Amino acid sequence: MSIDKSLIDRINYLSRKSRTEGLTEAEKEEQARVRRQYLDAIKARVKDTLDRVEFVDDPNEADGETRPTSPCSCPGHHSGKPHTH
Repeated sequence: MSIDKSLIDRINYLSRKSRTEGLTEAEKEEQARVRRQYLDAIKARVKDTLDRVEFVDDPNEADGETRPTSPCSCPGHHSGKPHTH
């Protein structure tokens, strides 16, 4: 299911018409149908994105302490003294 310009245009047209002059019963049914198509397409996109998310253990957090993966801009990195954030 995809969201194309014609679907968006139809949703917008029916919305404008609903506010200005009202919709017939058939248009109300179409409005509900195209809105459902739009929402289903959005949900499918979100689900697809979430299905591809991978959680990876961060070796910098293995001991429970978080360390930056690259030097930060605080003065401790320039002094050569160890420090934590």
